[in-house]
Amino acid sequence: MKKPNLKKLTHWVLAAVFLVLVAGFSLLDQPYATAQSLTPSVSTQSTETPIISPALPTESVTANIRRLLETKECVGCNLIGAHLKGANLQAANLEGANLQGADLEKANLQSTNLLAANLQGADLGKANIARANLQRANLFDADLEKANLTDANIEGANLQGADLEGVIRPQGLIIQ
Repeated sequence: MKKPNLKKLTHWVLAAVFLVLVAGFSLLDQPYATAQSLTPSVSTQSTETPIISPALPTESVTANIRRLLETKECVGCNLIGAHLKGANLQAANLEGANLQGADLEKANLQSTNLLAANLQGADLGKANIARANLQRANLFDADLEKANLTDANIEGANLQGADLEGVIRPQGLIIQ
């Protein structure tokens, strides 16, 4: 091989190696997708506090629904996508429960403890949620159309993107 061709080949190889190294290091500098949360943060008056989901028990959603209906107690349990349409959960304890995407349409949640519960995307249309504790609950994108929230504690609750059309609201809740 002639020397000028060998020089050109060497330059091409070095340039290719350099580009591969630059591309590799730039990928290492990117944030990991798994570190991002799908749950939006809750806005308080002065700072934003993220909603932290409790560790999910190993029991199945079906077993948790059965236990909830029998005992009205399901603290921190996994009820993702649960079908509880029209269920009577009056005075139940669902503190920290994950009810993301659950169907609670027309359910009776009167005086229910939903402190820090995840109700993201849940259907609560026409549900009776009067006097319930929704303090620090995540209601992001929840359907609350025509729900009764009379005297419910919604302090620190995330209502961003929630459908509040026709909702019977607690005192002090201003819908814009």
